[in-house]
Amino acid sequence: MHILVVEDEPKTAAFIRKALQAEGFTVAVCPDGDAGLAAGQAAAFDALILDIMLPGRDGLSVLRRLRELGQRTPVLLLSARGGVNERVAGLNAGADDYLPKPFELAELVARVRALMRRSGEHKPTVLRVADLQLDTLTRQARRGGQEIQLTAREYRLLEFLMRSAGRLCGRMTLIEKVWDYDFDPGTNLVEVYIRRLREKIDADFEPKLLQTVRGAGYLLQQPP
Repeated sequence: MHILVVEDEPKTAAFIRKALQAEGFTVAVCPDGDAGLAAGQAAAFDALILDIMLPGRDGLSVLRRLRELGQRTPVLLLSARGGVNERVAGLNAGADDYLPKPFELAELVARVRALMRRSGEHKPTVLRVADLQLDTLTRQARRGGQEIQLTAREYRLLEFLMRSAGRLCGRMTLIEKVWDYDFDPGTNLVEVYIRRLREKIDADFEPKLLQTVRGAGYLLQQPP
């Protein structure tokens, strides 16, 4: 599960990231509202943890814009201000939950899990692109009715690409979301796994679904 944390206080962001990763989540962190809005538009996340007081765009502005764009990702708002008016403003802007600062990390993790359970009730567990399908409960991939064996990392890569189907995924985005790195390791790691995945899901099938956009990234979609 992929979580976006938009928090400008580095220590708080680091604590949240560590706590969520310990629970098995993949976490991306943005330090300001503008970066958070861009990340929320560019990639598919299962939940968003959003501080209200941010440099640049404030959290409520980010939330309103994402909802205007049709993003239905569950959002947990964080704020040092615990007044009723701010909580009401956040919920009216489209937030799903609100947690005042300071908070216990265990409660934050529990609230994130609760959000994802609620959203999961209406979220398909089987992802499909053309005749390729991925069951996120059994972690089983099939194409044309044929089962495809994936390693754990190949599964994470395919799941992210399928959740982002039709959208360009840059190399650094994949490094952050699939490998949990916040830096470029300077190797051909992504290229190697893309090649392995392409051999499994595309080599013996038509049409080819996993496309390389030279100099930009990768795209999983059914060709027009």
